[in-house]
Amino acid sequence: MEDPAASGAGSQPANGNGNGNGGGKGKQAAPKGRETFRSQRRESEGSVDCPTLEFEYGDADVHAAELSELYSYTENPEFTTNRRCFEEDFKTQVQGKEWLELEEDAQKTYVMGLLDRLEVVSRERRLKVARAVLYLAQGTFGECDSEVDVLHWSRYNCFLLYQMGTFSAFLELLHMEIDQACSSALRKPAISIADSTELRVLLSVLYLMVENIRLERETDSCGWRTARETFRTELSFSMHNEEPFALLLFSMVTKFCSGLAPHFPIKKVLLLLWKVVMFTLGGFEHLQALKIQKRAELGLPPLAEDSIQVVKSMRAASPPSYTLDLGESQLAPPPSKLRGRRGSRRQLLTKQDSLDIYNERDLFKTEEPTTEEEEEPAGDGERALDGELDLLEQDPLVPPPPSQAPLSAEQVAFPKGLPWAPKVRQKDIEHFLELSRNKFIGFTLGQDTDTLVGLPRPIHESVKTLKQHKYISIADVQIKNEEELEKCPMSLGEEVVPETPCEILYQGMLYSLPQYMIALLKILLAAAPTSKAKTDSINILADVLPEEMPITVLQSMKLGIDVNRHKEIIVKSISALLLLLLKHFKLNHIYQFEYVSQHLVFANCIPLILKFFNQNILSYITAKNSISVLDYPCCTIQDLPELTTESLEAGENNQFCWRNLFSCINLLRLLNKLTKWKHSRTMEAKYGPFLRAALMLVVFKSAPILKRALKVKQAMLQLYVLKLLKIQTKYLGRQWRKSNMKTMSAIYQKVRHRMNDDWAYGNDIDARPWDFQAEECTLRANIEAFNSRRYDRPQDSEFSPVDNCLQSVLGQRLDLPEDFHYSYEIWLEREVFSQPICWEELLQNH
Repeated sequence: MEDPAASGAGSQPANGNGNGNGGGKGKQAAPKGRETFRSQRRESEGSVDCPTLEFEYGDADVHAAELSELYSYTENPEFTTNRRCFEEDFKTQVQGKEWLELEEDAQKTYVMGLLDRLEVVSRERRLKVARAVLYLAQGTFGECDSEVDVLHWSRYNCFLLYQMGTFSAFLELLHMEIDQACSSALRKPAISIADSTELRVLLSVLYLMVENIRLERETDSCGWRTARETFRTELSFSMHNEEPFALLLFSMVTKFCSGLAPHFPIKKVLLLLWKVVMFTLGGFEHLQALKIQKRAELGLPPLAEDSIQVVKSMRAASPPSYTLDLGESQLAPPPSKLRGRRGSRRQLLTKQDSLDIYNERDLFKTEEPTTEEEEEPAGDGERALDGELDLLEQDPLVPPPPSQAPLSAEQVAFPKGLPWAPKVRQKDIEHFLELSRNKFIGFTLGQDTDTLVGLPRPIHESVKTLKQHKYISIADVQIKNEEELEKCPMSLGEEVVPETPCEILYQGMLYSLPQYMIALLKILLAAAPTSKAKTDSINILADVLPEEMPITVLQSMKLGIDVNRHKEIIVKSISALLLLLLKHFKLNHIYQFEYVSQHLVFANCIPLILKFFNQNILSYITAKNSISVLDYPCCTIQDLPELTTESLEAGENNQFCWRNLFSCINLLRLLNKLTKWKHSRTMEAKYGPFLRAALMLVVFKSAPILKRALKVKQAMLQLYVLKLLKIQTKYLGRQWRKSNMKTMSAIYQKVRHRMNDDWAYGNDIDARPWDFQAEECTLRANIEAFNSRRYDRPQDSEFSPVDNCLQSVLGQRLDLPEDFHYSYEIWLEREVFSQPICWEELLQNH
């Protein structure tokens, strides 16, 4: 397809023909140029390809959707199998009644009998009983008339199953299945869904219990609320000398990626792991409440805003045309040729005032608008950008059509000011004063921010304004406390660490955390739509491929949709899991967050996310890889209609796919957390050896990749894309900023301002990779010191007592290897007799 920018440049509409006074050649070129701008405007507006998406970001999708994603379409025949196993067992225990007709005591009695029959040697009989329990957890759909009834009874039965001890019983079975799977690793050329039957049944029961009990409703009884808190405690802490449940699931992920258990149903494992972490640690609302509580405990000012709530009130802006931005320097007419009625407006496009294109009129400007520059109505950012494109498209001497009348005040609602309160860090104030003192008085005072003697009055006012917006984060306090503990370990005493669920989880993950992060990223890479299949890559489709491959076109299309849906759910669970872990660890302690972040960076998480976004994100978000009639619980109630290739090709009539948009926002938030304030992960190092795994945004040319994602008209996604672009603007050079002024304007309008941050015009970047390398190495040293002090103290403490008595030291019994007595003479010769010893110095020292 022809590049619009190239065609516009070739037509040369800027040769004075915009005022209608050019020659015949110019008259022919003007319509072509206008048509080019029209096509570019249609692309940038997104009014046809991508309307504004009405998406509400949250912890998870609606309850029914989260339950339906547990099952693949290949598993649908097993719903009937589960029902048959339950009915066969139920008829032998209860005569003449159905499950819904029983009293609660009778239901409990029957569940106790099921759990007793689980403890049998026969693997086949145990599987049938487990399927009967799964049918109860699925809502006994054979006795229900609607999807609402299925979901209601599924939740009721899950609470009942938990109260009778079903979770503990199935956890023991899961341990047994994992041990058996790893002891006799499956070595088949083609692994199918049949190889993970027992594990899928067990994981499905556990997932349904976690998801149904985790969900809070106002109508829940006191007993259910008590059961929920008990269940959360059981999952969070080590019960009966066992590790937390999340660590068992993490170990399943690593065993799957290492090849010890290639038949593990990895989608179910990841979904269950994500929901367990969300249930035990808390979702986004709980995180915000914890942050408020922790700031109050540390004596910090309350938060000015909730970021998620602020984003909900923001509106998505129409993205600038990608080709138009790159070629606007060639397409824009020279200012000397634009002297018409609207010439002054056109000049705004190439001046610094374009940074304010999205904002309301200057509040400090009191002059009345002249006849040549008419006052524009205050509109939102989307209309301001659309109006700018109108100016580019319209001939200056042609009056606007009547339909383009200004909107009235009643039709436009525009929030005054910027959406975020500006923030200033303590080190920003110190840096500002250091520069000011060097300039005016010739010396500095270190970290003193109170002494302003010798500085001019405007500097006093600037410092006052900076201090008014100073923000002290919880991380700043934690870092300061950690420095004091390192300096004065004896006087400050032993640190009291609260045994929170987050702390327990970090302690359990600490020594295997690198393997966990690598395994998650391996699976994410295999599930990314941009990854290419390799023969040696891990097989994430073991729990979706049937035993017999499809032979008809309809079956192949159905399996293709199922495979794509399967990958999308895996991406959704991993992205949400990693984001939750980072946010909770950052709140618990900043060095826990940095430890996880460094291992993600070392495992190439940054290029992996950029590789994920190096696709048509708009197509990914609007993908239709779902068949609603096959989703649970719909498929258990209604008779399956006849599927056709036409109906599968048409797909679902939805504006967007919730899980894919959710995944994209999570990955962008994750990338922001990995690169925020980390120059060594943002800037390209040009000299000397650098940290090999700290791959940066600029190195991988992320700017055009991220900019294409702005075509999705969703406020939260656009915000995090713009944040990532803001991080790199000063490293991309002046020409990039000049050619992408519309993107710079969007950053100015939507991203939080740091008062003395020169992101928009900074050109004083020195390529000093040794500074950035030292920054990363210092951070790593601090992390290791933190982990050693808090978690390795009994083994490696420098302040533990030392036994200096020669007799007691020599009298200690040491466990030597079994073969030591065969080679002890050689060891004595090498380690004792051949080593020179200065006995005088030894005696003097002792």
